Amino acid sequence: MNRPSVHVFFDGSCPLCRAEIGALADADAEGVLRLVDCSAPGFDDVIAREAGIGRDALMAALHVRDADGRWRIGIEAFEAVYRAVGIESVARLWGHPRLKPLWVRVYPWVARNRQRLSRLGITGLFERWVRREARRAAAQRCTVGVCPGPPAASDQRD
Repeated sequence: MNRPSVHVFFDGSCPLCRAEIGALADADAEGVLRLVDCSAPGFDDVIAREAGIGRDALMAALHVRDADGRWRIGIEAFEAVYRAVGIESVARLWGHPRLKPLWVRVYPWVARNRQRLSRLGITGLFERWVRREARRAAAQRCTVGVCPGPPAASDQRD
């Protein structure tokens, strides 16, 4: 199946961001994600520029241009990207009506402090959690006859 691309603009200089994006890329069995590292000085992307979104904004929060061409920022971006790769459990967590107001308030602080948080050692824990949820989602899809290929080599680490 050929699905439209979901463009994910992330900070490749951040270990926590790279770990999460790596886990999401491994979970992307249908190849819908187009990962765009916007951390390089002077970064410029035509899709973002045409939408009036510059590098500073891209570095301040996760940005996703979904398959319908809509821009999602912050928590909505997380919800969209997890949904795009079929990890519904995490997408529902980000979009839960009672929790989302909390995530929306906490996320700007996390985004501002992501480099420091990466140094605290939570990167590995977060990456293992995302990979575990990706395996669960793949197994659930498999029970309804939509089985992905063999797990990615990097999935064997945890």
